Amino acid sequence: MTYRAQVLVGSAGEKAPAVEQALLGKIKELHLDQEIQVLEASTLGHPEQPVEIAVYPDGVHYVNVTPADAEVIVTEHLYKGRPVEPLRYREPQVEPLPAPSTKEVRVVLRNVGKIDPENIDDYIAEDGYQALAKVLTEMKPEEVIAEMKASGLRGRGGAGFPTWLKWQFARNSPGDEKYVVCNGDEGDPGAFMNRRVLEGDPHAVIEGMIIAAYVIGAHQGYFYVRAEYPIAIRTLRVAIKQAREYGLLGKDIFGSGFDFDLEVRMGAGAFVCGEETALMRSIEGERGMPTTRPPFPAVSGLWGKPTNINNVETYANVPQIIMRGGQWFASMGTEKSKGTKTFAIAGKVKRTGLIEVPLGITVREVVYDVGGGILDDKKFKAVQTGGPMGGCIPEQFLDLPVDYETLASVGSIMGSGGFVVMDEDTCMVDIARFFMEFVQDESCGKCTPCRVGTRRMLEILTDITEGRGQPGDIERLEKLGEYIKKGSLCGLGQGAPNPVLSTIKFFREEYEAHINDKKCPAKVCRALIEYTIEAEECIGCTRCARNCPVDAITGKAREPHVIDPTVCIRCGICQQVCPVGAVHVE
Repeated sequence: MTYRAQVLVGSAGEKAPAVEQALLGKIKELHLDQEIQVLEASTLGHPEQPVEIAVYPDGVHYVNVTPADAEVIVTEHLYKGRPVEPLRYREPQVEPLPAPSTKEVRVVLRNVGKIDPENIDDYIAEDGYQALAKVLTEMKPEEVIAEMKASGLRGRGGAGFPTWLKWQFARNSPGDEKYVVCNGDEGDPGAFMNRRVLEGDPHAVIEGMIIAAYVIGAHQGYFYVRAEYPIAIRTLRVAIKQAREYGLLGKDIFGSGFDFDLEVRMGAGAFVCGEETALMRSIEGERGMPTTRPPFPAVSGLWGKPTNINNVETYANVPQIIMRGGQWFASMGTEKSKGTKTFAIAGKVKRTGLIEVPLGITVREVVYDVGGGILDDKKFKAVQTGGPMGGCIPEQFLDLPVDYETLASVGSIMGSGGFVVMDEDTCMVDIARFFMEFVQDESCGKCTPCRVGTRRMLEILTDITEGRGQPGDIERLEKLGEYIKKGSLCGLGQGAPNPVLSTIKFFREEYEAHINDKKCPAKVCRALIEYTIEAEECIGCTRCARNCPVDAITGKAREPHVIDPTVCIRCGICQQVCPVGAVHVE
C-alpha cells in the first residue's frame, strides 16, 4: 500500500526539523522513498508545541513524536503496516468529548491538513478541477447559476447575500470587461478561517473563482489577501503558477475557448478594506475607503466595470456544489441558511481552534459538544459571534440555532465566523469597550457617524469602566448606537454598536453596577476593584510584599500583611504569588 505521511509542525518549527530528518532518513534506509511522500503543514500553535505526524490513507494521528519515535513509526507502521499504538492519539477518557465527525461536517476544510497545498497533483487526486471541467465542457452559465440557486449558498463573508443572485446580477450587467475578486482580507480579532483555507487548499478557491468567472463572463480575477498572511500569499502564488502550467488558467481552458487569469494583491493593512467597495479602491491603487451604494459592484465595480466579489469560504464551496449537486449542499443547514460554516472558536472554552459545522447547530452544541465546554468547568456567560461588529448572546439563548436570521433576531450577526466564548469571570462592559476600541481604531474616518460617534461611545465606555460613569450614560450609549447604525456609510459603522447595544440589552445590571455602585461584578475593571489581605489567612511569608512592583504591601515576617489602597495599582501579582490564597478582590 502507498502511504502519504504528513509532518505537522509548530509555527516556528523548532522541534520538527529533527523529527522530519529522522523520518526521511529511515524511509530512505528502508528503500521506501518511492512509495512514501512526506509533506509539511504548519499547525496554528506555539513553536514549542509537540510535533505531530498524520499518516494517510490510514488516518492515524501520532502526537508528541521524537526523532526516535519517528524511526519506529517508519519501521512498524509504514514498513510493516502495524500502527504504533502507544504514540497514537486517542480522545481523552476523562470527560470524553465527541469525535469531530459527530458534529463537524467538513466541506470547505475537507482537504486542509490532508494534501500538500503547494502540489497541484495532490488536489487533482482529490477530484480537484473536475468541477471546472464539468462546467466548461458540459454546462451553460445559466445551468451553473441554477445549481448554485438550488444549493442555497449564501455569502460567507458576513452579509449572507445569495451567491447565485450576486452572480446573476453580474452576468446580466452589460459590458465586455468584467472582473472576479476574492476577498481574503480577514481582519476580525482571533479569526483565521480564510487564512487556513488559503494556506491548506488554495486550488479549491481558485477553481471556484474560475467557475464564477465563466458564469459572469470575466477574464481577469484578483485575490485580495491581507499582507499579514505571508504564507497564504506565497502558497497562492505557487498554486496560481501551477494552475497556469497545467493549462487551468490562461488561454482556452479545457479547450473551451474560455480565457481567465488571476493575480494576487496584498491588503493595505486596514480592517475597513474588507468592505467590498473599499477593497476595490485599494486594488485600484487608491486609499481603501468605502463608497456609497448603489451602484453595486455587480453593476460598477473595479475601474467602473461589473465585478463579482465573494470571500474565500464562498468560493471554496463552489466545486463541491457542482460535483455533488445543489440539493446535496441544501440538505445541510436550515430552511434559509444552507450548508456548513467555518468558525474560529476562541475564548474560555476547552477546545479552541477552527471548526466546520452545519448551519442550524445550536450555540450549546458548538460550545459544549464541539468546544468541549467551558474552561475549568466555570459557568457559561455569553458568546460573541460575528467579529467586532457582532453582538453578545447570553446563557438564555444557549439553544439558539446558529444561522443568519436567528442570530440577527437577538442583535448579533454571522459575520465571517468569529465565535468568542465568555465565562462567569468576564466583564461585559469591558468586553464592549474592547470591541469599540478596535472598531474606533479601524474606522477610516470618511463618514461622521462612524468617525465621531464611535469615539464618543468609546469615551463613555472608558469612563464607566474607570469609575467615572454618570447617570444617563446607558441611555446616551443606546441613542448614539442607533444614530451610528443608521447613518454610517459601510458595514463597519453600521455594525460597530452591536456589542454595546447587545450587552446593554442582556447585561444592563452590570452597567448599572459600574455606574451607580462603582463596582465591577466580574472584578475585572481595575479602577473599580480593591485588593485586600485576610489577616486570619495570611501566614506572613512576605512573598506578596517582595513581588509588589510599587511597595504597596507592608508587614513583618510571620505576621499579617496589609495593602495600602492609595498606593496599590491593582496589578494582581500579590494574588498570583500568595501560596495560601489570603489575597482577595472586592
